[in-house]
Amino acid sequence: MTDFNQSRRKMVDNQLRTNDVTDHRILDAMELVPRERFVPASKRAVAYIDEDLPVGASDTGRMLMKPHIFGKLVQLADIREGDVVLVVGAGTGYSAAVVSKLAASVVALEENPDLAKTATEVLVDLGIENAVVVEGALAAGYSSEGPYDVILVDGAVEVLPQTLTDQLKPTGRLAVIEGRGGSGVAKLYQKSGTAVSSRFGFNASVSVLPGFAKAEEFVF
Repeated sequence: MTDFNQSRRKMVDNQLRTNDVTDHRILDAMELVPRERFVPASKRAVAYIDEDLPVGASDTGRMLMKPHIFGKLVQLADIREGDVVLVVGAGTGYSAAVVSKLAASVVALEENPDLAKTATEVLVDLGIENAVVVEGALAAGYSSEGPYDVILVDGAVEVLPQTLTDQLKPTGRLAVIEGRGGSGVAKLYQKSGTAVSSRFGFNASVSVLPGFAKAEEFVF
């Protein structure tokens, strides 16, 4: 039988620390949250390998991000104890569970009803009370609970809609991975009043979330 506690410690020591995840709050949160609860039963034995893992039905194409990539993205977002955070693309709720240990409250947005149901059930079962799962189109964000101190996009986008940056507070931050495959780049968007700037974080390859693909261009 897999010793998941030991697996979590190894994940933190061998995958996160060795890839420049240095924030002890993030390391502690990822060692505490049982990642195996957020993947299908058939994948629990490999829940802590440093690979993307499928969640939900196979036709959704949705993945749980590699632990070290996820840890670095959360670190880039610089989530603080008093922050209100929107997680876009919550999947089965793992990202919301981790962020709940860092922030004051979390709104976890998911457009797939089955994934949203699973996320709600697992978060409730784990006794996480400062995170709520809501359903809606990912690219639309969730303005009714905003504005947010931080928006964390749990997956890649080809195009980042202004709709999301509009839902940041005047000093808010948005962490996202842009681009497909080997061209993927993690970026931090920072708002100052109404102006938004961005900076490079690190290179990363993550599957693109639904609703964020670049529109096909007509070629003559």
